[in-house]
Amino acid sequence: MKSRFSRWALVGALALLLSGCGYNEFQRLDEQTQSAWSEVLNQYQRRADLVPNIVATVKGEAAFEQGTLTKVIEARAKATSIQVTPETLNNPEAFAKFQAAQGELSSALSRLLVVSENYPNLKANQGFQDLRVQLEGTENRITVARNRYIQAVQAYNVLARSFPSNLTAMVFGYTVKPTFSVQNEAQLSVPPTVDFDKK
Repeated sequence: MKSRFSRWALVGALALLLSGCGYNEFQRLDEQTQSAWSEVLNQYQRRADLVPNIVATVKGEAAFEQGTLTKVIEARAKATSIQVTPETLNNPEAFAKFQAAQGELSSALSRLLVVSENYPNLKANQGFQDLRVQLEGTENRITVARNRYIQAVQAYNVLARSFPSNLTAMVFGYTVKPTFSVQNEAQLSVPPTVDFDKK
């Protein structure tokens, strides 16, 4: 009887300790982070699915710059070839690799849209314009999804670094999660060159 009571007392003490040390909060925030990450992946997949239609439409413009199209196709292939697993969220190197591949695709698509302005037939093509609107909408959704993910990771990382929950993090192996960062931060500090004399 006495050992039974001591076991229940131990279980009760552990439950009280775990609830007060942030364990349940880690569970909640980890799930929130994974959910936000899934939405980011959904939007990236939506963009990747649009690329073949855009490429097919642009190929119809006979004189279109082949190099620009090739870069878009290669960037999409690279972005979709990276295997994303739940461990990606806890691996800064894998996360950075994924982020770099998505950045290359964004860059290639931006270049394609800028170049397309030089082709009147393409600008007049309703199918291309519809795809362009869908792509712009998807880019906006990616931005929103990434912002939600950044906020979820921030809440999780604050818990992982704060006392006394950082002790729980150490005991249970909750490490700080990587978040999206700006590539080429140094370039942001350089003001753009504006030349109004060019015609």
